[in-house]
Amino acid sequence: MQDAVDLILASASPRRRELLALTGLRFAIDAPDVDEHTGLGAREAVQELSRRKALAGAQRHPGQIVLAADTLVAIDDKPLGKPVDEADACRMLRSLADRWHQVCTGVTCVDRDGGLHSGLDVSDVRFGPMTDAEILAYVRTGEPMDKAGAYALQGGAALYIEEMRGSPSGVIGLPMHLTRELLMQCGLTLLS
Repeated sequence: MQDAVDLILASASPRRRELLALTGLRFAIDAPDVDEHTGLGAREAVQELSRRKALAGAQRHPGQIVLAADTLVAIDDKPLGKPVDEADACRMLRSLADRWHQVCTGVTCVDRDGGLHSGLDVSDVRFGPMTDAEILAYVRTGEPMDKAGAYALQGGAALYIEEMRGSPSGVIGLPMHLTRELLMQCGLTLLS
């Protein structure tokens, strides 16, 4: 199996899988369990967590290129992870309504020789006003429950996003411009 793929994606995210498929590379998915507690600010946390995931994947697949990413939504560099329940999702969305926030995504690749290639993508996103009824209706769709910051740019939250500066794919969970650069540093040719 290892010779049949170009790399290992160390993530179970269907969104990252869809984005990585755009590269034309053949990949397998193996999402290792890692400790996701850091106590760091959002920018540092996503870099550290993507590194942990990539190294754990590389340990399981020696000699393979491994790609990992981690995304957090942050207000004033304070991370908002995935909501634990509907009330938590509502709280997060209320904090995002009618203001700017950042979406930070760390990406790490481990090359075939064990070398690390890492980068950070930060995008700014502005939600418009949202009423409590709109927030509750969105939360009840179930979409926010497995998303950092309790929303999906490519989903129903698009109804409320008024402005964005940065990488749409980074907000979704895998900044393609950065991923391309890191994979090329690992010796891969994309769209071939």
